[in-house]
Amino acid sequence: MAIDRKLLEILCCPVTKVPVKLLPKAKLKLVNDCIRDGEVRYVDGSPVREALADALITENDTTIYRVDDGIPVMLEDKGISTLQFTHF
Repeated sequence: MAIDRKLLEILCCPVTKVPVKLLPKAKLKLVNDCIRDGEVRYVDGSPVREALADALITENDTTIYRVDDGIPVMLEDKGISTLQFTHF
């Protein structure tokens, strides 16, 4: 399910207030491959167990937020730091 463009225009990271954009499909695949391999953790330290259907990323490419059924999950402790990925 797609994210409403108007909503996307106003969303920002709850921590840094940096605007977000859609995570490109190639990077989404990279993240999901790492999730499948058990290598991805949320910022609270808990493992990410489910693949991301869609995701948002901050414009400075530091934090990813999952999108479930078209609804962005913009919770501080459920962000995914991009520092845990090589070649990101």
